[in-house]
Amino acid sequence: MSLSAFDYEMMALALREAAKGLYTTDPNPRVGCVLVKDGQIIASGYHQRAGEGHAEVNALKAAGDNARGADCYVTLEPCSHFGKTPPCADALIKAGVRRVVAAVKDPNPQVAGTGLSRIADAGIATESGCMETQAIALNAGFFKRMQKGIPLVRLKMAMSLDGRTALANGQSQWITGSEAREDVQALRARSSAVITGIGTVLADNPSLNVRSEMVEQQSPGGLRQPLRVVLDRQGRTTPDMKIVSPPGEVMIFTSPQGAVQLQAKNFPGNVSIRNVSIKGVDVTGQQGLLYILQDLAAKGCNEVLIEAGPELAGAFLEAGLVDELWIYQAGKLMGSDARASFLMGGFERMDQLPQLYLSDCRLMGNDLRLIYRLEEH
Repeated sequence: MSLSAFDYEMMALALREAAKGLYTTDPNPRVGCVLVKDGQIIASGYHQRAGEGHAEVNALKAAGDNARGADCYVTLEPCSHFGKTPPCADALIKAGVRRVVAAVKDPNPQVAGTGLSRIADAGIATESGCMETQAIALNAGFFKRMQKGIPLVRLKMAMSLDGRTALANGQSQWITGSEAREDVQALRARSSAVITGIGTVLADNPSLNVRSEMVEQQSPGGLRQPLRVVLDRQGRTTPDMKIVSPPGEVMIFTSPQGAVQLQAKNFPGNVSIRNVSIKGVDVTGQQGLLYILQDLAAKGCNEVLIEAGPELAGAFLEAGLVDELWIYQAGKLMGSDARASFLMGGFERMDQLPQLYLSDCRLMGNDLRLIYRLEEH
């Protein structure tokens, strides 16, 4: 059976449902579901939090017995394994739906096509590929973690029109206006983890947690704080710094020598110390950064946001580990003595420069938000 315009219309609604879980589903993907019978929507649902009902289960619960004979539109292939909840494929079969249309197959090796196969084996019609690109974009970090073993990495930088991030004396608050800063709160809230360097922590003493009424209102079940990650080679983080204050977990990645320094301090219980103990590997070197991302992926991190100074930002870029660059550019000029945005190695030819691909551009008050991809799509 070929997909119709109506199918695409219903899947677009399912994607809207999925987006309601933008800030809360981590480490699970954002999934939405719409049930349709005789051309009419009878129920919808979305996944809110890990450990709670999946989108299909929530929609089936809302529909009740009326789900029998309905068409199910879901933004990700129904799961076929027992995790914290039973398989959604079994729930759809038991409910007696007529047809299941999935936007995309699940990249999780525990599912990977078996959900749709189980449904088809039960005699229910199945389709996939409806609005696949949009569905993957909504869960780009989940797909990358499942396929490559590392999270999607976004690098955020606020800068002046002449590309500066702070005055020569270190003053940087505030380059951008309130609208841009509120957008950063939303970006931080959708991230699994926020990474910074000890240099930024010592200079600015940031909290790097989410403080937004708008995000809180759009977070069913309460605000979820991202994991805060500090790269601290020498173990200079102290318990009185804002970065380690609850709420939310904190991980400090350090060297063997730095771990000795940190373990001697009385950190609160939300702080864990991770020793990057690969022999000869620098915490902020290419191998060290990759190791950290792999470790975060193993912890279930889908999307990582880097909020750091020019040295660490440049290190991630030079290591080729950045997927998206989010630039908040203010209509200000800070002069040649102000601090640069990225510290990277020198280039001798124009063809050596990394090519960035602009994917989004919009006004944030009087500031400009530019999103660049590091790879063309």
